[in-house]
Amino acid sequence: MMRPMRDSRLKVAALLCLGVLALACTQLIPAPAKAHGSIAQDQDDDVVKVSTELVVLNATVVDKNGKFVSGLKRGDFKVFEDGTEQPLAGFTAEETPFAAAILLDTSGSMETRLTLGRSAAIRFLDGLRDEDVAAVYNFDIKVEQMQDFSSGRDLPARAYGLHTKMMTALNDAVLRAADDLGKRVEKRRAIVVLSDGGENYSRASADKALDHVMQSGATIYAVNMSDTGPGRDIAGASILKNLADKSGGRYIASPGGEELRESFAAIAEELGHQYTIAYRPLNRSRDGRWRAIQVKLDRPDTTTRTRKGYRAPKS
Repeated sequence: MMRPMRDSRLKVAALLCLGVLALACTQLIPAPAKAHGSIAQDQDDDVVKVSTELVVLNATVVDKNGKFVSGLKRGDFKVFEDGTEQPLAGFTAEETPFAAAILLDTSGSMETRLTLGRSAAIRFLDGLRDEDVAAVYNFDIKVEQMQDFSSGRDLPARAYGLHTKMMTALNDAVLRAADDLGKRVEKRRAIVVLSDGGENYSRASADKALDHVMQSGATIYAVNMSDTGPGRDIAGASILKNLADKSGGRYIASPGGEELRESFAAIAEELGHQYTIAYRPLNRSRDGRWRAIQVKLDRPDTTTRTRKGYRAPKS
């Protein structure tokens, strides 16, 4: 009778020892192994993200007369980032559709110029090709989309019932257009600003709006709709010029007439035939800093327009 009880106690003690040993092993081994695997995976993901990032530039090349220069090859271009030449990862020069966002200023300072602004919008739409698409926005104290991206060439009926309001949210309008263009499949994108350049109501700063423009790959074409002459608002003109220059676009000083017609025709041509250049930055730092871009062309008497840089991602 005594032996079976003794054997039973020995079995229980053995099982308890094994349980304690197993618990100790699970605490010491699997947890660190799992953590190590997670860190390694995160590092791999970061490497993949950095190595696959591309900077895409849409470049316009014009001659000394301002005419678009066609027929250029990949070897004609050199790209520099912060002064360091970058190896090109892609180059295309084929004719391709583009998407445009037209921003019509309906603030109080445009009260006597609104009809002229509508005419300019119609003129730009008339110059688009069948495959191009455009959206139309108006902005004053807020930004409203009157027409989504479409191949239609008429202004929406709402555009003819617009009334001007006091304040101007130009930066917010540019930011909204850039974000909407960033969702488009077209690789060539334009923002056409029809405004006197006033800015007094935006939540976004000019720098923030331009950052969104750079991220979307859009080019800004700014038409100064204010009266020409010595009374023209210098500050407004400077704002419009800055938007166009930083994005690689064009500033158009005349709100109407032959100059505007010729400028819109040239814009439609260059948007459809721009040179698209891509490169992977040699500087892989994810520091959120501004990187200056310069595109050089080994052709005399030519000017190359593209965006001035971009802000690096920040980890």
